[in-house]
Amino acid sequence: MTNRVKEIFASERGGRAGSAGTPPAPAALAAKVRTLAPSMTRSMQRVAEAVAGDPAGCAALTVTGLAELTGTSEATVVRTARLLGYPGYRDLRLALAGLAAQQQSGRAPAITTDIAVDDPIADVVAKLAYDEQQTLADTAAGLDTVQLGAAVTALATARRTDVYGVGASGLVAQDLTQKLLRIGLVAHAHSDPHLAVTNAVQLRAGDVAIAITHSGSTGDVIEPLRVAFERGATTVAITGRPDGPVTQYADHVLTTSTARESELRPAAMSSRTGQLLVVDCLFVGVAQRTYESAAPALSASYEALAHRHRS
Repeated sequence: MTNRVKEIFASERGGRAGSAGTPPAPAALAAKVRTLAPSMTRSMQRVAEAVAGDPAGCAALTVTGLAELTGTSEATVVRTARLLGYPGYRDLRLALAGLAAQQQSGRAPAITTDIAVDDPIADVVAKLAYDEQQTLADTAAGLDTVQLGAAVTALATARRTDVYGVGASGLVAQDLTQKLLRIGLVAHAHSDPHLAVTNAVQLRAGDVAIAITHSGSTGDVIEPLRVAFERGATTVAITGRPDGPVTQYADHVLTTSTARESELRPAAMSSRTGQLLVVDCLFVGVAQRTYESAAPALSASYEALAHRHRS
């Protein structure tokens, strides 16, 4: 069971309500709904969709009123509030009131990002740019900085780091390993599942294994992470599904925005955007922690490649 899931269950029992940190700011509420909705029960989704769709109206409702509006129970409303990061329904109502005030302050209306076959190219550019911005904002709003800091610490002191990813996530895995190599760390990216597992067998305590999978259920990524976990390595999952199977074997879970998929925009496109943000956060954090060795290593790599960029 992941730390995040443990916190949710603990908060439902009343033992650790709010212990995951400061409740999300009003502006982050919609992002939390988009990220967590796929992992909610249908009744909890109705509550989440209601508060995100009409924050002003829901802020005026009691817990009983919101339960009646969504055809659920008071317990479901409270569980939804806690899953979204609020100690209780009262805290969620305050956030809804704040979000409603922000929306009434003159913010531009949302742009639809559905791309039609006959859209002019200028509209395609505008819609993709907006969607990328939203993905980055949602990922940043939902990223657990405590988990991020712990992952940075493990990476900065690791003997070796293995990163697993296939498809678009494999490209992100390569990006992370390239960055780590340029600051003098030992890192390997694996997209071949057989090589990933055979390399994972060699890991031990003091090593780090990172799995990148938007769905959280990619078997070719989960298997090597499981092996690394069982060998004692510190494991990290970068995923859009905090309740996905991959998190069973992750010491630290870094959640990305849940991508909206359409006919002309596969989920892999926007999921990659969120993953790259998390990767950049990891890299900068590690570079900060290892600055005395990272700075000379970066300079050396720039100098080694400089002649390739001269005309």
